[in-house]
Amino acid sequence: MKALGRLAVVAAVVVAGIALGAAAGEKIWTDRFFMNKSDLSPTGTNPYFILQPGYQLHLTSGDEELTVTVLNETETIDGVQTRVVEERETEGGTLSEVSRNYFAISKSNNTVFYFGEDVDNYDETGKVKGHGGGWRAGVSGARAGVMMPGIPLIGARYYQELAAGVAMDRAEIVSLTEALSTPAGTFKNVLKIEETTPLEPDEKEYKLYAAGVGLLQDSSLKLHRYGYVK
Repeated sequence: MKALGRLAVVAAVVVAGIALGAAAGEKIWTDRFFMNKSDLSPTGTNPYFILQPGYQLHLTSGDEELTVTVLNETETIDGVQTRVVEERETEGGTLSEVSRNYFAISKSNNTVFYFGEDVDNYDETGKVKGHGGGWRAGVSGARAGVMMPGIPLIGARYYQELAAGVAMDRAEIVSLTEALSTPAGTFKNVLKIEETTPLEPDEKEYKLYAAGVGLLQDSSLKLHRYGYVK
């Protein structure tokens, strides 16, 4: 099937899921994805999600900081060579969490798949106190989810994480036309995603992305700088 045909099938499945959910009076999130492992690469660029080694985002909110770095490292997860993306979180200058996230991108339609993460949580003294939220596709029934679709569709709902009882984040695309000012600049035609999880049904968060840049806002954290680092 040609790439355009594959994209049409994916879009049709997502739209059908939305329609079924509306008919039943409840939301339905896609949890099965068309994924040809031979089509996946650890390197590539989705307009809203850059998987190129050395690319970095730095977000801040008060004394909280989040640094996201695409490392020059790969890890094989569930038979797929994935790119390692490190997230470092600090509060008041003290390291609170470091996670190594594993992504792969479709060469045919630019969908970014999420294969899991390894997490280190730190206490106030800088010692590792736990690994909460860690999971890997292919372990204990966990499966890869979608972090960023190749074609964002308003109303599309899908699981980002599929590790029962551990990590079950899911996303709904709510806008493609937001405007946002950040310390790094002002952006238009911004993608807005609402994230929820059945593990905490009363909680919701929002993330906003700009084409050609990536993550602009994660809850209260806003982009301070971005670009390539050595």
